[in-house]
Amino acid sequence: MKKQFIYILTLCLLAGPAFAQLDRSKAPEPGPAPEIQLGDYDSFTLPNGLQVFVVKNDKLPRVAFNLLIDRDPILEGDKAGYVEATGELLRRGTKNRTKAQLDQEIDFIGANLSTSSTGVYASSLSKHKEKLMELMADVVLNPALPQEELDKIIKQTKSGLAASKEDPQAIAANVQAALLYGKDHPYGEIVTEETVENITLADAKKYYNTYFKPNVAYLAIVGDITTKEAEKLVKKYLGDWKKGEVPTHEYKDPEIREETVVAMVDRPTAVQSVVNIMHPVELQPGSEDVITGRLMNEILGGGDARLFRNLREEKGYTYGAYSALSSDELVGKFTAFANVRNAVTDSAVTEFLMELNKMRDEPVSEEELNAAKNYLIGSFARSLESPQTIASFALNTALYDLDEDYYKNYLKNVEAVSAEDIQAAAKKYIQPEQSYIMVVGSADDVKEGLKKFGDVEMYDIYGNKVKAMENTDLTGEQVIQNYLKALGGEEKLEAVENISTIVKLKVNEMELTNTTVKKGGKKYMNSTKMGEQEMNRIVYNDGQAKMYANGQSMALPPQQVKAMQYEAYAFPEAYYDELGFELELKGMAKVEGKDAYQVVVTTPEGTKSVHYFDKETGLKVKAETPTGNVLLSDYQEQDGIKFPSKMKMATPQGTFEGEIVSVEVNTKVPDEIFILK
Repeated sequence: MKKQFIYILTLCLLAGPAFAQLDRSKAPEPGPAPEIQLGDYDSFTLPNGLQVFVVKNDKLPRVAFNLLIDRDPILEGDKAGYVEATGELLRRGTKNRTKAQLDQEIDFIGANLSTSSTGVYASSLSKHKEKLMELMADVVLNPALPQEELDKIIKQTKSGLAASKEDPQAIAANVQAALLYGKDHPYGEIVTEETVENITLADAKKYYNTYFKPNVAYLAIVGDITTKEAEKLVKKYLGDWKKGEVPTHEYKDPEIREETVVAMVDRPTAVQSVVNIMHPVELQPGSEDVITGRLMNEILGGGDARLFRNLREEKGYTYGAYSALSSDELVGKFTAFANVRNAVTDSAVTEFLMELNKMRDEPVSEEELNAAKNYLIGSFARSLESPQTIASFALNTALYDLDEDYYKNYLKNVEAVSAEDIQAAAKKYIQPEQSYIMVVGSADDVKEGLKKFGDVEMYDIYGNKVKAMENTDLTGEQVIQNYLKALGGEEKLEAVENISTIVKLKVNEMELTNTTVKKGGKKYMNSTKMGEQEMNRIVYNDGQAKMYANGQSMALPPQQVKAMQYEAYAFPEAYYDELGFELELKGMAKVEGKDAYQVVVTTPEGTKSVHYFDKETGLKVKAETPTGNVLLSDYQEQDGIKFPSKMKMATPQGTFEGEIVSVEVNTKVPDEIFILK
């Protein structure tokens, strides 16, 4: 080894200046595309039409089964969500095993088994392969589809949807889908709490009985198993799976815009904007443009690409800016996206459009092209280390009717792409003049700046156009006055000195008790317990506040202390004018399907929240704050004052459903509970 090192060192010294002057500032030129040695796979088809692919890999004593149902996308209508719910339900027990029994048997062999609306995946040690196939086949052929489990799935789904209503990314995804594809397209319809509530067990059974057929199914088997063993297992456990006719569906292609449309979703409390520039594209999987398009997008919006360098590194507008070009049998899409500060939203859009047009108008440099090729080649080569990749290649070839040598020639096709090809792809698949510029953020802060890109159209969180409010003489102040009147009148409300409220809260399977006490507009206490154990308590006493948890106390930041000052009032709305709050009637919105006035409430410190008041009753039905939102319903009268008896809170910690079980007005409240320790 020492002699070899000395020999290499001697060659370096003899090479002299030529060796020493290697230019490390330039990326190396890509070499010729390497020959791809794809792993082998075997395949066979059962008489019932099930196509099976087997990739043998005995490096580890493991085996995995991946069953895929190849069906057309489904338009679910007013039951949107039932397809995904059925996929979850498949895992909740069979006709031969309850969910608990199924879980126990899977755990006993250290296996994993998951289901979806388009298939089943299972893996374990190879010595358990027959038991694993038995369990998987039981799930595929004999799902119990129990009503009680569907009820749980519906409840969990609704809870997640309630929380996502305030998630800007979830809102952006909903609106993007509705705008790009339309709600009469399976890619454009939106799952809501209302559509999930419409799901029945009959819907789940119909979906399973219609689409889970072997003649539209593919099974990939990967791991320490021979083709002979695989064929024996598949025939034994899935050979009796009955084939059947599976319906196909056709949908109208989404229309391409003839002009740029600026779509704004107003989130008054947002401090940053979610920006998407997007449009549908026609790009079939396996087409000649897929590789060229991927290279083009890597240069434009990959990890450390043009958009990232411009908007993050040069301008400092965001933590990251990217783009994506997706292929799909029905319709693909192009999107460029980032989260940016309110103050630079319109500037960020300007930079996005500049980069998109530059991609179309100018050839990319050889350095950029070579870097993108090296990345793709490296990613492809690394993927070949996994036997799952070979199975994916086999499935894709069958699903999309690809050329048998598509993956064998993949790197050669990457290497053959030129700068001219990249520019041609950009002109074809990037259409900034026919895009939606979608922004989810504070309209007060960003709407005016967005007008330079076109007329700004307002949308709600579900992608519905927001109607302009009918001519009204109402103001924000008057909406609040009507609310106070609906509660019982200002005279009654101002007579309330003390108020104690107990709320029972549920989050998933956990039950909590929340107690709130307010006294004299100067003292406030909020305590949350699980059973008899207090989890946390917040106390405010005339300008000072602390939080107590786990036996420790912590001073609250000034901004939160200020918020406690306002909460100390029994009905803060009655004192908005005295406290210096600003009120603005923004328009009308739908809350639980009913019209409500939308009022933006701004504290003297500039903190914004949005409150919604039912158009007919005048009562508050929703409040949005920077830390979450709450729905209020089922008002009941006590001592001549109306209080909501039910609430649903969506916070970063989860969705809480609450029932107000006790309200006491002007009872004696001991000062001891407000002492700061």
